[in-house]
Amino acid sequence: MAEYYNYIKALHLIFVVTWFAGLFYMPRLFIYHIEAREKSAEARTVLSEQFRIMEKRLWYIITWPSAVLCTIFAIGLLALMPSWLSQPWMHIKLGFIVLLIVYHLKTHQMFLRFQREQFSYTSQYMRIWNEGATLILFAVVFLAILKSSFQWLYGLGGLIGLAILLMLGIRLYKKVRQGSE
Repeated sequence: MAEYYNYIKALHLIFVVTWFAGLFYMPRLFIYHIEAREKSAEARTVLSEQFRIMEKRLWYIITWPSAVLCTIFAIGLLALMPSWLSQPWMHIKLGFIVLLIVYHLKTHQMFLRFQREQFSYTSQYMRIWNEGATLILFAVVFLAILKSSFQWLYGLGGLIGLAILLMLGIRLYKKVRQGSE
């Protein structure tokens, strides 16, 4: 079974990439969907219909299948390398994976609301929401690559620093955007 390890790992990584692509792009579509409400009635109708189609295809054709396949191949890797389950870095990584699944499920709830044209979020909120997947991705990749050599305190500090930089970037973008309107 060990001869299949690299194939399973490659497939796992491919579906990690496509899952995150969906998680990164979906909030962008939500932002455009929200901002389409500021257009004329005719444009709003056309844009809203188009965004619902794009959201539905992205979510059901790319994001959900990628999440499921990523998980299946991850379980396959753990079956091949059960010793990882006794290592602290893997416990922390799995904690972030649980957060990722919660993030995915919450995004699914948002998706269902957008499909019904029920808007309860601002585009600014969605810009911040979009960074949640970024933070999880950074944490998981660093844990997977550095494993036990990862210094937890520095890693946590780096993650907090990244979150601060992302929030400052969002605030700067908002100021620039308001200045150009």
